[in-house]
Amino acid sequence: MELTKKQFDVLAALALASEKLTQRQLEEATGLSLGTVNKSLKELGEAGYVSDSEITKAGLNALEPYRAKRAVFIAAGFGSRLVPVTLNTPKPLVRVNGKRIIDGLLDAVVAAGITEIYIVRGYLGEQFDQLLYKYPMIKFLENPIYNEANNISSSMIARHLLQNAYVFEADLLLSNPEIITKYHYTSDFLGIPMERSDDWCFEVKDGIIKEQKVGGYNCHQMVGISYWNGEDGKKLSEDIPKAYDMPGGREFYWEQVPLKVFKDRYKVAVRECKMSDIVEIDTFKELKAIDKSYDV
Repeated sequence: MELTKKQFDVLAALALASEKLTQRQLEEATGLSLGTVNKSLKELGEAGYVSDSEITKAGLNALEPYRAKRAVFIAAGFGSRLVPVTLNTPKPLVRVNGKRIIDGLLDAVVAAGITEIYIVRGYLGEQFDQLLYKYPMIKFLENPIYNEANNISSSMIARHLLQNAYVFEADLLLSNPEIITKYHYTSDFLGIPMERSDDWCFEVKDGIIKEQKVGGYNCHQMVGISYWNGEDGKKLSEDIPKAYDMPGGREFYWEQVPLKVFKDRYKVAVRECKMSDIVEIDTFKELKAIDKSYDV
């Protein structure tokens, strides 16, 4: 059977739990009411996906279409606002308090059971080879025109890899690895609920992104981490080249393809996170504030 969102939430919580969960714990883990948890467990039990409040092999198989199978990192750019640090080092490889920025993301991806990992590189690309010592499963994709186009050029190179896939901006400093989850009911973008934002943000209705824009009130500030299911990943492989070939298409950010240019073809959910979960270090001043070793 095809899972409803509530059935999915309960089944995924059971799959990710390290021990047997009570209904009260499931209520806390899913945010669903106790009655809804009870009803969903009954339905999942009748389908053979749950037995004695534990997930069965059939239940794990039912979750398989919702599992994140690969991760694509967009890491080709120069990082001009972090000069002088980025004059000799790509921004994702800059160390913050002794750890490379990208390592936090990679560690979370591996912890979520994702072993198919791609990095689109450009500026000082050979320096990313150092990651292979810790993450030998990484495959590199080369973007030779990273300085002639926006990041849509990187998505062009990775466009056939976006089914059941995470897409990451590679320069995000992750504080809470648990926001990188193994299962997703639908395509989604991480967003931070904000009363007011001057940054890229989403207008959201009933949990679905209706508009991407710069600045807004009662919106969700965009975080550069998204997940694309099989159906939407296939659409992206078709729509990214169409957008790229449009007049001015090279100036698009890749996220504008599903959220603006062809937004009628997608239904992308917002997945909420907190400001404390993740930090985008945009400027050298911000870097110095986080890591005092740069403040010399």
